[in-house]
Amino acid sequence: MHNPARYLIFFQYIGTKYSGVVKVPPQQQGGKKGVQDHLEDAIRRLRPLNPVSLSVSSRTDAGVHALSNSAHFDLQRKNDKPPFTEDILVEALNFHLGTEQIRITHAHRVPDDFHARFRALSRTYVYRIALGVSHFSQLPLTDRDLCWSLHRTELDVGAMNEAAALFVGTHDFSSFRAVNADMPFKNPVKTLDVVNVQPGSSFAHAHFHREMPLWELTFRSRSFLYKQVRRMTGALVAVGQGRLSVPQLKEIMEARDSLAYPQGLVAPARGLFLTKVDYRETDLQLSQQTSEQQLPSSGNSED
Repeated sequence: MHNPARYLIFFQYIGTKYSGVVKVPPQQQGGKKGVQDHLEDAIRRLRPLNPVSLSVSSRTDAGVHALSNSAHFDLQRKNDKPPFTEDILVEALNFHLGTEQIRITHAHRVPDDFHARFRALSRTYVYRIALGVSHFSQLPLTDRDLCWSLHRTELDVGAMNEAAALFVGTHDFSSFRAVNADMPFKNPVKTLDVVNVQPGSSFAHAHFHREMPLWELTFRSRSFLYKQVRRMTGALVAVGQGRLSVPQLKEIMEARDSLAYPQGLVAPARGLFLTKVDYRETDLQLSQQTSEQQLPSSGNSED
């Protein structure tokens, strides 16, 4: 008898039409579902014996995108069939996702005690900003809903990077926690390994009729508070626009109070991308004994 196989999947999505990544309770589904709802529906179409339950590594809010989020789940096939190979699983799930703007990029068979959220070493977010855009119709189609467009043509990037340096290291980020955060018990002390501002790029640049400067703000940490990245982004942009000074930002940070964060600064969801979730390679590897017990001896897998 084959035991349930645990898989770690990496997946992408354009978050515009979804309520966020986590599933939405049936009574709250007023039209928009979470990315998790669609992923679990696709897994159910593989007709597993066990109930489907997906554990997502990184929560993203409504309208936020991902180039690489991750999740794990267990799957036991009927009639004692051997576990799906990783490639077959990716192909089958993408088939059942159909036209949803969600795609599985790759999968790993992982040990039974692996957890996508708690084993993650770091998460990287990138926030994209387009300058000199007075109306959304001036954005190329490839960037619409995928960046924050600002009227201004310039930002003081030097001041923004000076301000970004305040965030690097271990700090209490209570001032950057969403005021109505649903997890107030979460530790506000976080260690940010990377915060920087660099020129961005767009596929459309070489094919568009007008110059459109793009900037990317990158943030990497093991974990973040709810809406922390969007609040930090909004503050850095305010510094770049001269609406907030570096000393003022430092005062906000040292206040350790979400009410100290100025109203109206939070960056919109549409420019934010989760770009990477990192794991130790050793955590992703099945033991040789487990592989020999559960994988078909012929090397072939039924689909």
